[in-house]
Amino acid sequence: MPLVAFAYLSFAGGLLAGFGGFAWVPIAVGFCGLAYGFPARQARACGLSLMIAAGALTAIISAKPARGRHHSPDESTGALQAMRHRASVSIDRIFRADAPTAKALLIADQHEIPREMRDRYAQSGMVHMLSISGLHVAIVAGSMMLVLQAMHLSRGAASLVGVVLTFIYVAVIGAPAPAVRSATMLAMVAASKAAQRPTSPWAGLAAGAFVPLAVPSTILDLGYQLSVIGIAGLIVSGSLSRRFAKPRLEGWRLRISTELLTSVVATIVTAPLIAWYFGRISLIAPLANLAAGPVISVLQPMLFLALALAPVESLAMLVADASHPMLAVFDAIATISAALPLASVEVVPSIVTTVAGGAAIVSLIIASTSRHAARPLIAASACLCVAVWSPALRLGHSGNFEMHVLDVGQGDAILLRSNRGNWVVVDAGRMWKTGDAGRSVIVPYIMSRGGTVEALIISHAHADHIGGAASVLRLLNPRVFFDAAFAQGSEVYSRSLRTADSSNVEWRRVHPGDVMQLDAVTIRFLAPDSAWTSALSDPNEASTVALVEYGSTRFLLMGDAEQSEEQWLIDHAHGDLKADVLKVAHHGSTTSSTDAFLAAVQPSLAVISVGADNLYGHPSADVLASLGRVGARTMRTDHSGTIVIESDGKRITSSAGGESWDISRR
Repeated sequence: MPLVAFAYLSFAGGLLAGFGGFAWVPIAVGFCGLAYGFPARQARACGLSLMIAAGALTAIISAKPARGRHHSPDESTGALQAMRHRASVSIDRIFRADAPTAKALLIADQHEIPREMRDRYAQSGMVHMLSISGLHVAIVAGSMMLVLQAMHLSRGAASLVGVVLTFIYVAVIGAPAPAVRSATMLAMVAASKAAQRPTSPWAGLAAGAFVPLAVPSTILDLGYQLSVIGIAGLIVSGSLSRRFAKPRLEGWRLRISTELLTSVVATIVTAPLIAWYFGRISLIAPLANLAAGPVISVLQPMLFLALALAPVESLAMLVADASHPMLAVFDAIATISAALPLASVEVVPSIVTTVAGGAAIVSLIIASTSRHAARPLIAASACLCVAVWSPALRLGHSGNFEMHVLDVGQGDAILLRSNRGNWVVVDAGRMWKTGDAGRSVIVPYIMSRGGTVEALIISHAHADHIGGAASVLRLLNPRVFFDAAFAQGSEVYSRSLRTADSSNVEWRRVHPGDVMQLDAVTIRFLAPDSAWTSALSDPNEASTVALVEYGSTRFLLMGDAEQSEEQWLIDHAHGDLKADVLKVAHHGSTTSSTDAFLAAVQPSLAVISVGADNLYGHPSADVLASLGRVGARTMRTDHSGTIVIESDGKRITSSAGGESWDISRR
């Protein structure tokens, strides 16, 4: 593997660690590498150490604008965005009902792909085929070169024109990172052939992968990650085929074994990514990809031809209609594969198991292409041991009551842990295109600490509070699901109800005065009142409000309750409002936290769950000032990350970012 490939791995590793909040790790590794390499005059060690440290520092510098974990960095602006928009409009016009899938395969736009369809492709192991990647660009480029050669252009001229047309196509679709990487790699291969200078495929991959990193947050994009690791798998499978299959097989047996080997290797190398983003590992993926490969090889050029003919609408629609059966077959392969028994298994990877699994895959890739495989195989074995055994490790429990306010961005996810280590989940955070806070944050957090989940409480049915509820219900199987039951018909709310039913979780409607006992912890519901909420139209005003008591300490959780619900509480539950800790309503919006309400609560600590640099301007400066006037210390997840508040029944401490504070009670 050439030095440029190791340089890319070092820089990319530093970027990932930096964006993940662990920048100190690659910086420390880089410092140690320099301390070793400089005195020993090891230029390679020094260079790679500088690259990994540079990646971490680059992530730190660019972290503020790219803080959102699931930000899509490959969306172009200006002229490229305008071209992509025109392509999107053309696809809508010529593909009609097939437009959502065609957009995903042609311009990397998955916004119209239903979540159920995306899950189906993840279960079948075909999710990497659902959006444009290096594979799709390579198919289009290969098709164009075949056409150019059929027009009697020389191989060199066809290659040159094909590369130019490929870059034009990449620009038209908005230059997504996987497509840029693929086009760059194709250009390098063409230049190598023209100059009759052989080059390593790893060098081509690394050079292509480096291009999109001009926007550092590209490293967080799933499509980009799958594109890079997928091509690495293709290189590995080719090497293994040359070493083991070609000397022993020939004809159709060699062809089938090579294709199957490619599919198996692709499934293995992408497994950590699929597990992290989709919470499952597909067992049927090698066979599903083997079946889908010929289909996508014919389908992709047809889709491209239809888009290229868009100015001539009648011809474009003719080609689009001809591609419909292929789209149906492509989707049928995913549907049938996902429906097979044991097609996939659900997993709940932690950051440790994912990183260890990724390191094991990198080590196996190096071992598969190296003449000296012993050391990378030992490293892979060690990483796999860490990945297998890390779920068995559990963080300790103090034996006190704990309230964990998780940093899930612009949303709420609060975990109540009893004195015996059992849990109640209050709200489940937001959801996004490829996942949700329930599976990605809440479930790994609880599993790493142990204990059972007794209940899930949803304050109201907005997506930033209920987005991860289905994952919590399915993976943690709480005994009871408490719900304010304010009907509004949202799909995410309906999905949580269906999941509760299929998981045999008891559903209960919240009523004022209801009480839940969690070991020595008492949870009393103060709102909402169904008679009062019957005339409301805003789910925020029907938020579940819960008072949590442990010993003589009190915690008030407000959901997104706004001023009218706060006034209802003052009128009907004034004596129950006083609390030591207040989870501030509606992320600190001006629609909540009136002076009269705060005067009734008199909190010593106010906690605000809010996303960094959110579009709403939360929390409001007026609310922060009001909290200051009642003498409350304020903590925010956008500043402190996850906040843990602990009580022994008399004394309260809060901790975040490795620091802790005593909270003076009123």
